[in-house]
Amino acid sequence: MKKQHKNKWLNPLLAVIFVFGLGAAVLVFSSESDKINKEVKTEGDKALVINNERTEQENILDSLSALKTAYDLVIKENTALSKELELERKNVENLMEIIKVSQNPSADQIRIYRNQLSGLKSSLDSKVIEIKQLKSQNKNLLTEIESQNVVMYKQKAENDTLISKQVKLESTLKDASKLYLSNFKAIALREKNSGAELETTKAKNTKKLKISFTVNGNAVAKTGKRVFYVQVLDQKNTVLGDNKLIEFGNDKALVYSFIVSTDFQGKSLNAYGILNADGFKKGTYFINYFDKQDIMGSTSITLE
Repeated sequence: MKKQHKNKWLNPLLAVIFVFGLGAAVLVFSSESDKINKEVKTEGDKALVINNERTEQENILDSLSALKTAYDLVIKENTALSKELELERKNVENLMEIIKVSQNPSADQIRIYRNQLSGLKSSLDSKVIEIKQLKSQNKNLLTEIESQNVVMYKQKAENDTLISKQVKLESTLKDASKLYLSNFKAIALREKNSGAELETTKAKNTKKLKISFTVNGNAVAKTGKRVFYVQVLDQKNTVLGDNKLIEFGNDKALVYSFIVSTDFQGKSLNAYGILNADGFKKGTYFINYFDKQDIMGSTSITLE
């Protein structure tokens, strides 16, 4: 009887323990499963973020490429803002290079790239607006000048002679007032016993170099005395002749061999200068022609 009574309570107790054990196992398994699912989801979210950031990186690069093309088109218009636009285009190219080498950029980096792209776009937009305004101002200025010319023509067009002079003036005003040089030439001279000078190509016979050029005519250029500077360099880039330094201001200077003065009256004229030296050596001599600090042309002569 005692054994039956003991078995009567033992079986239900074992059943309860089994149920609780099974529940605990399920609970533990469920907890581990949730943890694994969370970890998988987290890794997936990270991968999604990285993919999104890479996509953003590619989108920004595409936008920068399109922006660079836009800069190229505006620069081709060759306006007064071309230099500034070229610098900004360089900034676009630099940003593209930075983004290309960037590996897995963070969200903060992407935001910075976006802000820089936006700034470059805004800068181009403002420059385009400014160019349109300048074109409009230039057009208005030309219209105003044309209107003034019409008034001037009406005031001065008393006869065919005045009309002819006005037409000629319009044509000449298109030319720049700056003088231009041409026909650059240098010859070596030797002296005969009689004193006559003959051209030579031998260094040992050369006593001087005659360096000539032509001042082109220009009806609107300033007339009067005009000074040109000639620079003669030997094979060692040494300046021959006077070898004097002249400063023109704005930190610009020139070392010259001699000066050629002319009396310019609007028409073409030929001018030349003579370079005397103690002795000429074999080789090539280079001659540069200057109007103040601006080089106008060059030539050379080779002595055997």
